[in-house]
Amino acid sequence: MRIGITGGIGSGKSYVARLLTSRFGIPVYDSDQEARRLMVESSEIRQKLVALLGNEAYDESGKLCKPIVARYLFASEDHAAKINAIVHPAVKADFQRWATAKDGDVALESAILLEAGFRDVVDCLLLVTAPEELRLRRAMQRDGVGEEQVRQRMARQTAEDFRLRAADFVLINDGRDVVPQLKEFIDTFKHKEN
Repeated sequence: MRIGITGGIGSGKSYVARLLTSRFGIPVYDSDQEARRLMVESSEIRQKLVALLGNEAYDESGKLCKPIVARYLFASEDHAAKINAIVHPAVKADFQRWATAKDGDVALESAILLEAGFRDVVDCLLLVTAPEELRLRRAMQRDGVGEEQVRQRMARQTAEDFRLRAADFVLINDGRDVVPQLKEFIDTFKHKEN
């Protein structure tokens, strides 16, 4: 079974992903981390980013110049779409290679799983959600930023009702133990598989 894990900022999807691994032995592909790796290691992505942004996209040592990429990315929706068109297909292909090489169940964690077009590479979608004020506090604490900055990020994300309609299972991460919900999710989808 291939599990997709998604949720808005501060929902706790990374926490849930870690629990999937530590409690249930399910390896998780972190799409953000892997996208950062691929942007450095993939010659195809490198060539396309240099063609789009110029040689300043990477420094002399080959490291990605994140401020240059971020400035371009956040300048407009069109710019974001151009970067995403380069990175998302590579991440999707990398996940498929990774998942095929694994024995058994795997998961893909992505805040933008639906927006990036990854829904077709997972069998079921687990939405991690939490009350907005709790999500706000978590993100402020985790990132060391103010409320306004987090609210701006939240406003740029896909509406929660869109994720809710797409989800096969909703896990509410409101501070209570989420392991029973995870167990219910796994049991439900294992049963459907058989």
